[in-house]
Amino acid sequence: MLSIKVLGPGCANCDKVEQIARQAAATLSLEATIEKVTDRAMWQHYGLLYTPGLVVNEKLVCGGRVPNPAEVTTWLVDALA
Repeated sequence: MLSIKVLGPGCANCDKVEQIARQAAATLSLEATIEKVTDRAMWQHYGLLYTPGLVVNEKLVCGGRVPNPAEVTTWLVDALA
């Protein structure tokens, strides 16, 4: 099962990243836990400089922007390899 974390304060962009991640996981028929992380100390743990951030299996894959669905799908597939 994949672990997906959306890092950010809970803004509209954070919600958009979460929605894209959920759609990508559903499209690939993957089981994934999706968690929102609003604790700034945890953002630093992942090396996030700007929100929103996306972490897949404890690896920061995107920060400071909203990724497109194709990018997120690629990161989820790569995480399975």
